[in-house]
Amino acid sequence: VLVFDLVMVYSGYTGYPFPTAPPVDPFAKIRVDDCGKTKGCFRYGKPGCNAETCDYFLSYRRIGADVEFELSADTDGWVAVGFSSDKKMGGDDVMACVHDDNGRVRIQHFYNVGQWAKEIQRNPARDEEGVFENNRVTCRFKRPVYVPREETIVDLHLSWYYLFAWGPAIQGSITRHDIDSPPVSERVVSIYKYEDIFMPSAAYQTFSSPFCLLLIVALTFYLLMGTP
Repeated sequence: VLVFDLVMVYSGYTGYPFPTAPPVDPFAKIRVDDCGKTKGCFRYGKPGCNAETCDYFLSYRRIGADVEFELSADTDGWVAVGFSSDKKMGGDDVMACVHDDNGRVRIQHFYNVGQWAKEIQRNPARDEEGVFENNRVTCRFKRPVYVPREETIVDLHLSWYYLFAWGPAIQGSITRHDIDSPPVSERVVSIYKYEDIFMPSAAYQTFSSPFCLLLIVALTFYLLMGTP
């Protein structure tokens, strides 16, 4: 009987089915048609871009006692949002989605000390998910609205300037952001107000300012009228 049992085990049959791993849900694409309605959005890049084509994209919405964030950027490294009392880097609570060498996207918590980011072990993120596809880092996570008073984690029920940044990573560690002056929200952001805000990237700002438009009109008039 003992010999028979051993043969049955080694032959791969134990009388019970082997457990199978639970299916992994694919990353649900970010919906932009909800922007300004059931969630707030920031888009940076080409006019009319969405979460898959903007240089940078962020959305936020309240879910119970949490705020859900969705981030996406045209990078193979990392994408982040910072919560700041001003429009400058330094003393900011930062959440970053980092693409590591194993192909995973991890959500990390940082605190800006001057011009560099220090990783903080206390990470308020939960329900984390992320993906790297089509040379884009995209992620989704929640963090609580209210937190005990602490320097490195802000209360999101208060309004903050949002700092937007993305850049390369080396062996899963973030490096300097892609552009010298990353975009910043024009005014403080409230999680209780949903807007859909577009910010043109540098390539589309050249002729968008009132001064440039006035200059173009003046030059056109000068050329049409000729010189005396």
